[in-house]
Amino acid sequence: MNEAIIRTDFEFPQQKSVYHGKVRDVYNINDELLVMVATDRISAFDVVLPRGIPYKGQVLNQIASKFLDATVDIVPNWKVASPDPMVTVGKYCKPFPVEMIIRGYLTGSSWRTYKSGARAICGVPVPDGLKEHERFAEPIVTPTTKAAEGHDEDISEEEIISSGIVSAEDYAKLKEYTIKLFERGTEIAAEKGLILVDTKYEFGKISDQIYLIDEIHTPDSSRYFYADKYQERFDKGEPQKQLSKEFVREWLMENGFQGQEGQQVPEMTDEVVTSISERYIELYEQVTGEKFNRVPTEGVLDRIEKNINTFLKSY
Repeated sequence: MNEAIIRTDFEFPQQKSVYHGKVRDVYNINDELLVMVATDRISAFDVVLPRGIPYKGQVLNQIASKFLDATVDIVPNWKVASPDPMVTVGKYCKPFPVEMIIRGYLTGSSWRTYKSGARAICGVPVPDGLKEHERFAEPIVTPTTKAAEGHDEDISEEEIISSGIVSAEDYAKLKEYTIKLFERGTEIAAEKGLILVDTKYEFGKISDQIYLIDEIHTPDSSRYFYADKYQERFDKGEPQKQLSKEFVREWLMENGFQGQEGQQVPEMTDEVVTSISERYIELYEQVTGEKFNRVPTEGVLDRIEKNINTFLKSY
């Protein structure tokens, strides 16, 4: 079994703080740079599962890095360098307290909201008579608040602006960037035989400049369908073949876990962990169209620390 990195505790020159998120460990270097280590932790239903998934951090970091590079002409992004397969170093930005979610299809939580009788999602009206996984006439932007703890909450554009969470001028730019990024992601996905169904973007600011931050178009932040069978499955009312983290949630639900109080995470055997790892590698190769290079995991913490220190000294 390859080594999985579930936590880092580095001390870098001029380090001011470290934040351990659900998946990433983020080091603040003198309020100038952020060093983001994509660990092999995996979360579902807002719970970090007890075992890490080898290569997952490398998969997510390298997908995000590729898409940041592929969209820099649309909006500046925070990335400065990727000095290690599991690390991105970027500009320290003040994040906007909203996540910009954009949906091209009625699926997932939007379908559950619609099925309950609602005909508006985050203030965006949607017509009667739609079916699960149906394509919207135009993609809809359905933001959420960015919660420091607990669940993010759906919110409308009007509420964001009227409450002063984001100014009208800044929100207009965030929405414009979100739509353009989704268009680019849709084009890239189509070249790989995929449909980018929905995704989320996060943005930050340095002075008056808006930057795209965090990850982009990864299987953890996005949902993909396979394009070749989409219409046939939709016409038959069958579930779509998805390329996302959904298979992990499905395994948990099949084993009686949905993150509710009193429920126990099912045993993650070596077989289960290996199968999830292989699935993430498959996701990488499908989304990027490239062969995944399994960087050796032996001594990985020493390698990461050395690569980050080498970069910081040269920066």
